[in-house]
Amino acid sequence: MAIRIIRLGTARSADEGLRIGTVRRPPRGVPKAEFASQDWYDVWYPNLAPSVETMKRGQSVESDKDWAAFSKKYRSEMNEPDASRNLDLLAALSHQANFAMGCYCENEARCHRSLLRDLLKARGANIG
Repeated sequence: MAIRIIRLGTARSADEGLRIGTVRRPPRGVPKAEFASQDWYDVWYPNLAPSVETMKRGQSVESDKDWAAFSKKYRSEMNEPDASRNLDLLAALSHQANFAMGCYCENEARCHRSLLRDLLKARGANIG
């Protein structure tokens, strides 16, 4: 059992399980009824997405310094009690079920999902 950190909209892997979209906004121009069939996500879970302000900061990253500032802000948001409990729950569930979480960004190294991976690992999640 494990969590896979993926890019939303990509083909699903075998045994991936439920796909969770940790994004602030649904995909543009896609009818809600087609989110799962088009491999976006099965469940929208913006609770673990960066806030709108932080998301905008992340989209404008041009340097390592910008990325560090975005990372610090996002990690701070994920340390808030509700987000922290969500991460704890998902880390625990990763030992009982297969599921995937992700975002739309092409480059994972400059996407909040890379930080999400680290936060989940720190909580003992089984990352696949």
